[in-house]
Amino acid sequence: MPVEPPSSMEGLTSSEIAGFAVGALLVGATVAAQRVDGFIATSQRTSLGMCKKCGDLRIVACSQCKGIGSVRKGGIFTFGMLDDIYESLGAETKTTNLVPCTNCRSKGRLLCPECSKVR
Repeated sequence: MPVEPPSSMEGLTSSEIAGFAVGALLVGATVAAQRVDGFIATSQRTSLGMCKKCGDLRIVACSQCKGIGSVRKGGIFTFGMLDDIYESLGAETKTTNLVPCTNCRSKGRLLCPECSKVR
């Protein structure tokens, strides 16, 4: 008779499983928070009669450099995930591997594509 290996979830209590579920929920909420915030901001701007993208500022952050004006050497194929996390936590940006953004000419912003042509 073959012996079945023990299940990896066999020794967990219901509190531990609930903790895993809450942790997964928090991770999902953290990942989705930026999109939810963007959706709410867009709906508020629409209800106020403002431009959906820029809120009548007529400029938006560059999508390539995210408003900084410089990008990492190698473009999107660099894997500086730890550097990105440290920068988001407030650490200083390493300037040794940064080059000027060609999309916005190092300004970090572009004219809003939605409303800058209309007015």
